[in-house]
Formats: sequence, C-alpha cells, structure tokens
Amino acid sequence: MVHTYQINGMTCSSCEAKVKSALSSIESVAAVDVSKSQKTAFITMNEYIPLNKLQSALNSKYQITDWQQTEAVEPTRSWLETYKPVLLIFIYILAITAIAELTAETIDFSRWMRHFMAGFFLIFSFFKMLNLKGFKDSYVMYDIIARKYPFWAYIYAFTELLLGIAFLARFNPLITNSVTLVVMSVSIIGVLQSVLSKKAIKCACLGDVFNLPMSTVTIIEDGLMILMSLGMLLMTLA
Repeated sequence: MVHTYQINGMTCSSCEAKVKSALSSIESVAAVDVSKSQKTAFITMNEYIPLNKLQSALNSKYQITDWQQTEAVEPTRSWLETYKPVLLIFIYILAITAIAELTAETIDFSRWMRHFMAGFFLIFSFFKMLNLKGFKDSYVMYDIIARKYPFWAYIYAFTELLLGIAFLARFNPLITNSVTLVVMSVSIIGVLQSVLSKKAIKCACLGDVFNLPMSTVTIIEDGLMILMSLGMLLMTLA
C-alpha cells in the first residue's frame, strides 16, 4: 500500500536524498519516492507505519505530515479554477488553428491537425523549458521511464519541442507521427497508473509553472495526441 506525505524542510537535492535514505531504512518500508519541489513523499509499506515512527527516523530539520491533513487546510478550488490554464491553452490553440484553416483557400482537415499538434507541443514544451529541473522532479514521480532514468525527463521536454517544430515544418510525416505515437503512448501508461492508484501527484504537463493535479484531464490530453497522431499516420500510409 502506498501512503502520501508532505515533508517540509528540504532545501536541496542532498536533503531529498537524506530523507529518502532515512525513510527507506525503516522496517516494513518497501519503496520511497521523494520530491523536494513538491514537498512530498510516496511510501510503499508492507504494513502500516505510524506517523511518529516516520518522524523519528528523520532529522529534526524535516517535518513529515499526512497529506490528507495538509490538503484539508488548503482552500478547495472548483474544477474550472483548477484546470483553467490547460483549458485556455486548448481553446487558444483550437481557435488560432481553426481561424488559419477557415481563411485558407481550401479547408484541409489533416493540415489543421498538423497545425494543432504543432501548437500543442510548442506551447507545452515552452512551459517545461521555464523550469526544466522542476519539471523533472514532477515527471519522475509517475513516468515509467523517468522513474528509472531521470534524464529521460529532460529528453522528453526537448522531444516535445522538436515534435512541435517537425509538425510545423511538415518534416517527414511518417517519422514525426510515429515518434509522437510511441512517445505519447509510453507517457500515458504512467499517467493511467497514477490516476488509478489515486496518488496525489502534481501533473508535469505544463512543467512546474501551474499547480495542476494528475487526473482524467491528463489522460484525455495524452489520449487526444495519440488518436490524432494515429489518424495522421494512417492518412500518410493510405
């Protein structure tokens, strides 16, 4: 069973490593994931461990509290308030690409999808570039590859940037859509695992700029890119 905690007092990567090591040394702890940027710890336990025992294993510099207790103190935001940033981004991309298509001499659905995906990847990669380290800290908490190889988070951010440029420049549609299909399909696995396990994890889709929780919205976002890349791939092969 996985339990989520908030940990205050971590100021650097060394603190993060010390907290992880201390918690991992406790009997009945199977695995520990710690994030300094999110101030969280996900502890997999073979049997329940009281909070005071977890605290006693830590240096007095660090304070551990139950995530649910911490969440109760924070003001509740509505669904619209929570996901307003990502909704606005989708509306902007949809509106701009639709206007561009409607003002063209002929309407080409495949061209619209290409422009939409270019806008999606360019904008989402932009937010990741604002704080690559923060994005990496969030992404490794749930992505199946980044958990084992953290440097993949940096590669992923630049892959999104390159895909945006490739869609905009109409670079080899077969390669571009194939890479998109593979990358987004792998990415959605970690998202599905996190949502189904009901972990309180910060979504890294917009980097470390917005405090968006992992949810079905993230699944829809990744799923849309998978379906569009698959559709464009089939049109290319037809």
